[in-house]
Amino acid sequence: MSGIVIENVCKTFLAKDGTVEALKNVSLTIDSGDIYGIIGMSGAGKSTLVRCMNFLEVPTEGRVMIDGMSLGDFSEKELRKQREDIGMIFQHFNLLMQKSVLENVCFPLYIQGQKKPEARKRAAELLEIVGLSDKQNAYPAQLSGGQKQRVAIARALASDPKILLCDEATSALDPQTTSSILELLQDINKQFGITIVIITHQMSVVREVCNHVAIMKEGEVVETGLVSEIFSNPQSLVARELISKDKGSDTENSRTATQPLIKSGEIIRIVFSENSAFEPVIANLILTFREPVNILRADTKNVGGVAKGEMILEFAKGSTNVEAMKAFLKERGLAIGEAIGYVD
Repeated sequence: MSGIVIENVCKTFLAKDGTVEALKNVSLTIDSGDIYGIIGMSGAGKSTLVRCMNFLEVPTEGRVMIDGMSLGDFSEKELRKQREDIGMIFQHFNLLMQKSVLENVCFPLYIQGQKKPEARKRAAELLEIVGLSDKQNAYPAQLSGGQKQRVAIARALASDPKILLCDEATSALDPQTTSSILELLQDINKQFGITIVIITHQMSVVREVCNHVAIMKEGEVVETGLVSEIFSNPQSLVARELISKDKGSDTENSRTATQPLIKSGEIIRIVFSENSAFEPVIANLILTFREPVNILRADTKNVGGVAKGEMILEFAKGSTNVEAMKAFLKERGLAIGEAIGYVD
């Protein structure tokens, strides 16, 4: 197994209008065997960062270390060998359209010098792992998007990598297919102990499969931590915005208030887990303090396999009980945070 350490990485590009700073002093540590998400909106620098992890882009400054070894110290030959330990899958699959599914998976093995019988045997084993044993002789044009991505995953696993980089690997897929691909990545992580880095702009992907996450904006990392902690109590505005835009509700009973009853009161976000969901907390809050509380939004989401409920609450304008009501909620195990960026 292997871990990734990124130290003060900067990346600049020359453009017609001058220099573009794609990455600004980025530092991250990704532990061996983790599933680590890197999320941000378009232009945040996340794809540039993941390409620096295998030196497809060479950092302008800083170091990228794999298993304690700096990629910048390698010769071209050594770097090519090191990349065998780093698999990569992409949004648009990058399959060879004129080759069969089996031959697509064999391709990196041929490059490494394996003979055809051994390569085809290994490719068949990998296609079984990704659930495509019956598609060995099919061609990419005959496959669905999810099947194409499974072929790409099998191909990325062909060299027995220690690290798998996924650059927007589910962005071209529908939600149901995305979930099946994420489940496959989790299974691969558990079965082989491969470190997986997922680049995405979708918070639903991060909360479903990742253990840790780094949130990027304009080439900088603005927040890092456990996915469960950031979902419960995001510190940065961009994290709150990404969570707000996460439409992946896990219940059909999720609802959004369409006619708020209270205007201009303080708005907060609360998060509760299974352990804090046994008491009708909001009802008891209203009964205790004898004043209305407006539920602007409520839903339940899967965060790393744990059900997390989220509510956006609005207190009555001019209420003198707001701090006491917050304390009431905290005493019952609910996480409380700002709702800036969640509701208008």
